[in-house]
Amino acid sequence: MIENLNDFSKTVDYSLINTLTPDPLTSSDGNDHSPREVKSGHYVSVNSEAIENPKYVIHSKTFFEELTLRDALAQEEGFMRMFSGDLSQLPDSMRSSGWACGYALSIYGNEYYDNCPFRTGNGYGDGRAISVFEGVINGKRWEMQLKGGGRTPYCRGADGRAVLRSSIREFLAQEHMHSLGIPTSRSLTLYSSQTEKVHRPWFHQGSQSVDPEVMIAESVAISTRVAPSFLRVGQLELFGRRARKEEHPDALSELHELVHHLIDREYPEIHEANLNPEQKYLRLARTFQSRLTSLVTNWVRVGYCQGNFNSDNCALGGFTLDYGPFGFMDQFDPNYQPWTGGGIHFSFLNQPQAALENFKMFCLSLRPLLQNDRDAMLELDQIFSDFPSIILAKMHEMWASKLGLKTLDLDLFDELIALMTKTPLDYTIFFRELSKLPEKFTPVQISFYNEHHEISILDEWQQWFEKWIKMIHEANPIEINATSPESKQSLSRIMKEVNPKYTLREWHLVPAYEKANLGDFSLIEELNEVMKTPYSEQSKEVEEKFYRKKPSELFNIAGISHVSCSS
Repeated sequence: MIENLNDFSKTVDYSLINTLTPDPLTSSDGNDHSPREVKSGHYVSVNSEAIENPKYVIHSKTFFEELTLRDALAQEEGFMRMFSGDLSQLPDSMRSSGWACGYALSIYGNEYYDNCPFRTGNGYGDGRAISVFEGVINGKRWEMQLKGGGRTPYCRGADGRAVLRSSIREFLAQEHMHSLGIPTSRSLTLYSSQTEKVHRPWFHQGSQSVDPEVMIAESVAISTRVAPSFLRVGQLELFGRRARKEEHPDALSELHELVHHLIDREYPEIHEANLNPEQKYLRLARTFQSRLTSLVTNWVRVGYCQGNFNSDNCALGGFTLDYGPFGFMDQFDPNYQPWTGGGIHFSFLNQPQAALENFKMFCLSLRPLLQNDRDAMLELDQIFSDFPSIILAKMHEMWASKLGLKTLDLDLFDELIALMTKTPLDYTIFFRELSKLPEKFTPVQISFYNEHHEISILDEWQQWFEKWIKMIHEANPIEINATSPESKQSLSRIMKEVNPKYTLREWHLVPAYEKANLGDFSLIEELNEVMKTPYSEQSKEVEEKFYRKKPSELFNIAGISHVSCSS
């Protein structure tokens, strides 16, 4: 058990700092808070900026237990001080300054430079996220990063702060995603300032506007997110661009160093394999392809939309990263997009294509390392070409599992998507009710948003339902063909392990952060508890509160049905 900060300090192992190259202009004292062009090096040293008068909001008891951290540590002074941004009083073995990294921006496979104030791409990166710890706990490496920890050279003139509203959303979403069984960064702690506020664009009460209309003062907060690393496709892309363009003499060697650090951090099985460098790069590409295709398939399975799936929000470890304008879908819509600035390219059923575009940038970034090996280049091209067929096969397998079928019948599936699009229904509730394998379709209609439908639509649903049941009876193995009480119970259990009962909707989150603004954190705790067991049947009180359709008056309301980037 890690009882205190001294125990915690014994786990440190700053592999990124120890093995990669700092920016030559990085400040020795970490006082590096103004926007500037960072032309080379993998990181800059930067002091986090402590929030004023921090107060405890929540910590992940589940994750504390996994890390063998004593639960009460979260509210003890030294621990609170560190994870609210003050690194000045840490044990000697720990760094008194953190670090931030640069990365490139590409949107849907297109390189962007205009978002960088210098128009070079050398000013984009961790603008308000500062890593403050890296270590090995119970044989597993973790990096801890303060989101809202203050300005860095990549801040592009912003204030470097996060607000309580968005921090609550990210804290709860990360732990919920972990409970759904989907790879993700994790939440450690969340502290808010009792006195410090910043202004953010937001919406009028009840507004249906797409763009924020007002500036509001919000309490600042720092959440600590944790992952094996925070290496992103955009990071690899930055060094790949520099090597491709020969922007400085060390560009290719810095790309080489970064890729080998990535393999060591996120793909130890490749690191330890007896392979030459080119073979390792190709194995990396195939393994990342496997992780990324599985990740996005599982997002679709649970109704999650990343919203802003740029290359800089795509973790090289193949897990969910950066919960900005995310959303769990209420009413099914293939084009569902929670972010007002996202567009169709990052919409719900376009996420496989968005993943392909990020994978394209990943492969492009590896090419300078393979430029002297024509066969390796051709193999990398083939790995990229395989991506669409691999993710399509995984998507088919996933849809089959949601429907309780061993293999997907495409005609049945196409019919279903057409009916789901035509009939306003709740995505999560629909599939959970199907998982009960009802005798008739009628019970599934509780997922419909409208009480009254044309007879013809209901007839279409009934016909589809009968085809589906017939297919389960005839196409599934006898142990799960639902023709006996035992096989029906077995299939229902399997389907419920795929189709969650509870997902974290935006209209759940809004009351939680509104109460938190008044100093009441009870609803955050309640949501965290409920969303920790999303596949389980819970109490009748929980079911009545959270297993229900989105109230009609909340549709099209800004900040609930759609959110701005500051979310």
